[in-house]
Amino acid sequence: MMSLTTPALLFPAISLLLLAYTNRFLVLAQLIRELNQREGDNVRDLAKRQISNLRKRIFLIKTMQAFAVLSFVLCTSAMFCLFMSWQIAGQLLFVISLISLLISLLYSLYEIQISCDAINIELESLQNG
Repeated sequence: MMSLTTPALLFPAISLLLLAYTNRFLVLAQLIRELNQREGDNVRDLAKRQISNLRKRIFLIKTMQAFAVLSFVLCTSAMFCLFMSWQIAGQLLFVISLISLLISLLYSLYEIQISCDAINIELESLQNG
């Protein structure tokens, strides 16, 4: 029998994860603004490669956030079901919440890989420039 506190344990983790995702998004938005100011109308080949990378990262961060929010909603729903003594529904919602959280983390891992690729593009620029 699952208690009400089991899903509640995820609340701080999901909240911190959403905060980290939001910070990544804000940094990415700042990078895009800086790239736009720096390049203007004359976009170099290197900047075009960065733009493609940035578009992918924006999509991934949006997807990461969506799955994290879904996990939060499902976790809250699981707590409600457990509170109402609907054990099977609560357990099922909690499992789906964990799966959603796992998907969010996997997208995050992929976004980190793409972020490293972006850093390598910048290093190429420094090395060739």
